Amino acid sequence: MSMPVRAVSSERVENRTSLIGALSEFTKQHRAAHWAGTFSSFLESVFPADSRGIARSSHQYMWDMMRAEQGLFKDELYGIDDTLERVTDYFKAAAAGSEVGRRLLLLLGPPSGGKSSMVILLKRALESYSRTEAGALYGIHGCPVHESPLHLVPHTMRGQFRATYGVEITGELCPHCVSRLQHEFNGDFMQVPVQRIFISEAGRIGVGTYAPHDPSTADIADLVGSVDLSKVSEFGDEGDPRAWSWSGAVFAASRGMLEMIEILKVKREFLYLLLTLTQEKNVKVSRFPLIHLDETILAHTNLAEFRKFLQEPENEALLDRMVIIQVPYTLSYKEEARIYKKLTSSTQAFREVHLDPHALHVAAVFSVLTRLAENEGEGDGTKKARLYAGEDVDGVSGTEVNKIRARNPEEGLAGVSPRFVINALSNAIIQSEKSSLTTMDVLIALKDAIESDVRIDGKKKRKWIDFLVTVRKDFYNRWVKEDVHKALFVSFEAEAQQLLEKYLDEVEATLDARTVRDPITSEERKPDERFLRNVEEKIRISESGKVSFRQEVVRKAMGAFKRGDKFTLDSHAPLHDAVEQYLFEQRRDVLRLVSSTARPDDETRSKVSAVEQRLVDEYGYDSHSAREALNYVTTLLAQE
Repeated sequence: MSMPVRAVSSERVENRTSLIGALSEFTKQHRAAHWAGTFSSFLESVFPADSRGIARSSHQYMWDMMRAEQGLFKDELYGIDDTLERVTDYFKAAAAGSEVGRRLLLLLGPPSGGKSSMVILLKRALESYSRTEAGALYGIHGCPVHESPLHLVPHTMRGQFRATYGVEITGELCPHCVSRLQHEFNGDFMQVPVQRIFISEAGRIGVGTYAPHDPSTADIADLVGSVDLSKVSEFGDEGDPRAWSWSGAVFAASRGMLEMIEILKVKREFLYLLLTLTQEKNVKVSRFPLIHLDETILAHTNLAEFRKFLQEPENEALLDRMVIIQVPYTLSYKEEARIYKKLTSSTQAFREVHLDPHALHVAAVFSVLTRLAENEGEGDGTKKARLYAGEDVDGVSGTEVNKIRARNPEEGLAGVSPRFVINALSNAIIQSEKSSLTTMDVLIALKDAIESDVRIDGKKKRKWIDFLVTVRKDFYNRWVKEDVHKALFVSFEAEAQQLLEKYLDEVEATLDARTVRDPITSEERKPDERFLRNVEEKIRISESGKVSFRQEVVRKAMGAFKRGDKFTLDSHAPLHDAVEQYLFEQRRDVLRLVSSTARPDDETRSKVSAVEQRLVDEYGYDSHSAREALNYVTTLLAQE
């Protein structure tokens, strides 16, 4: 039934009003106080209120931002908590003034693993933080590197400045500001204009980005600028800083962060410049003295480039001046599925298509299996995939999981990328005539993607297709049967309660060593041990453990009786699962009628319809995928 036009219109108006309100509130929270004045007025009215904050280094600023932006990575990057913790530790140590702050941070990992996303989040957070009161930054107005106004304080007076304000001034005026101070202000640094600055990647303030498109023709001017010939005639000297183009990425990144994409592809002279900048906080440009720049350099590259870099002995000194943090693919299929959920929810095509509740998880398990190392004595990939997702596996303790991961440090650095899976799902959507994708559709789409990818050799293709078979057999079959179990179980609640009561009667008779009166023949008989074991074995209660399990059930039943409560299936979770599975085994004939050529009676048809509707209402299916799930489980039962 469609919604009335008036109701839809009213809802849209409310949504617009809500959105406008949210945008206005965001603006209030991020509204920044613009300030401009001379260095003299800056020292009088601005600096005393936050001397420590204004004197922060770039690493200290980054660390304060990360603490202010709590949960910076929480809802964006999944399954790489150890990596994020190491990145956080780097900034914490660098901000404290340790040697870590004199090292370039290199993120190393496979394609589409989250390196770029992490850097983007840091850049956006810096922009946002700079517009808050706590993140206020001030720079010399007109300075091409937006440097700190504290650089104006002469060296001879910095000791007195430290004694007065309790902060250390590090750094020198850039050549451009030295020239301006002489030509425009006659050396009167107190009259130099100062303004509040706001970090902006688009505005090239506090964020710089460099990507080597063609390493063979790359020009270091992209980093440090070059002579601006159009201004040489105006100022008469190529060595005049006013005739220099300060468009290099390292100048844009001053006071904030420089992102170096695929850093190991650049020429060695680029690397030496960057590492000197990181360690000494200055760069050397022809015709000028050393230029002080305070910025955090965050680089990233892939494994192929890194391994090539390692093979060259002359790079060893460069490696010593880097902090290298691996950014692997996640090995938890649950976290991997969250990545797919995020990626699909942001795409219009996916928003118009229903995915059954296991589609993304099945794709995620497949991806994890391709990323695991093959080690003898550590069980199969299925067991490891479950362990890494935090599931309990018989015979393996939690501490053993950590040992397994420690023995396989290369896991997660190769295998299927999230992009590969999303591309396969996109193709499945394009080729499907329905607005619904089932798990089987996804498995077929992944198989097609593997077979059609010319980058994958034949041996790996066969191996990955075998993984799809494993995923279907060891994960999907179990999950879909559990869904149908539960949905079917509700349709037979009365029978389930009768089974529970029968189990209790038989258990009590067994424990008391007495007979049971048969409800049909009224004859006395021994307790039905076969029935009891059939129920208990559904939840792996061993022969040696059956007595203690039965005693526990009776204790709980007696406790409920004393409290005046009825002992139901919800009173004992393990017994609930056992009865559910037992009942499913007894009633599988109902499911078989779903695909049978025989016409089911009205009662059976009603129960099947109820199961299908329950899958839709409570388990995340739509009508198409619910029917497919029922048919699939029916086929599985026929094969057993």
